[in-house]
Order: sequence, then structure tokens, then C-alpha cells
Amino acid sequence: MHVNLMIRLHTNDMKIADLNSRMQANWPSLACPVSNGNTFWAHEWEKHGTCSESVLDQHDYFLTALNLKKQYNLLEILQNAGIEANDGSYSLSSITEAISGATGYTPGVECNTDESGSDQLYQVYLCVDTSGSSVIECPVLPNSKCSSQIQFPSF
Repeated sequence: MHVNLMIRLHTNDMKIADLNSRMQANWPSLACPVSNGNTFWAHEWEKHGTCSESVLDQHDYFLTALNLKKQYNLLEILQNAGIEANDGSYSLSSITEAISGATGYTPGVECNTDESGSDQLYQVYLCVDTSGSSVIECPVLPNSKCSSQIQFPSF
């Protein structure tokens, strides 16, 4: 399955070639070792993008995601609220309130646990309508598994 996934993305590389520099800058893979992003983007397309395939082809899916990220820059929203990726500890409510205040929508927040057992900010979710054009209130938020205080790790 993973091999087919890679073939699928490479087959369609020409369809997203014009987005490559924006993808590298705005949607990089942060996995180690550093990669060119193709494996990560293939995963994102296969897991999330194919659900919208009847409305958005692969190019439009990635273009829409990049445009929504620009419109709702979550890292900038958090920074404007004094919440920085600096290994500091922040309240879950301050993170949620900063994002909902700036976007008008309640985010889903997911945490992971580091080696010392501390909760870390892992993912922030906003939901999008089926056309990919607008952020909407999430019908169901993911189970956050976050404590009331979470670390925002530097990257």
C-alpha cells in the first residue's frame, strides 16, 4: 500500500509541481531525517485528500490547504496571543481561546507525551466544509488527551 501511495504521488507530481515551493515553505515534513516532503504529502493526500476527490483533485486539494493555512495562520495566531513554540507551558484554555477568538471557530487540540511524561501540543484541528472553501464549526472534536497545562515544544 505504501509503495502504491508513493507511485500515486510521483505520477501526479506534474499536477502539483507549481505548488512545490509553497509546499516546502508552508507544509514541510518535520520528520527526521529531513526529507523532500513527498512521503509526507503522499500520506496527507491518501489519508485526507482522497476524501474530497469528488470535489477537489490533487492539485486543488493542496492549493486549497495552502490558501486556508495562509488565511488561518495558526502559528501566527498563537504568537499574537503570546503563545510561542519555545518549550514553554501554556494553559489549554489559552490556546483554545486564542484560536477561537481569531478564527471564530472552536479548534480541536491534540497532545502527545514526551519522554519525561509532559503533555505537548501536537496538532490543532479546524474543520472545513466539503467544498474546501470555508472553515466551519467541527461537528465532532477529536479526543484531546491534553491536560490543563501543555508544553509548546520548539521546532
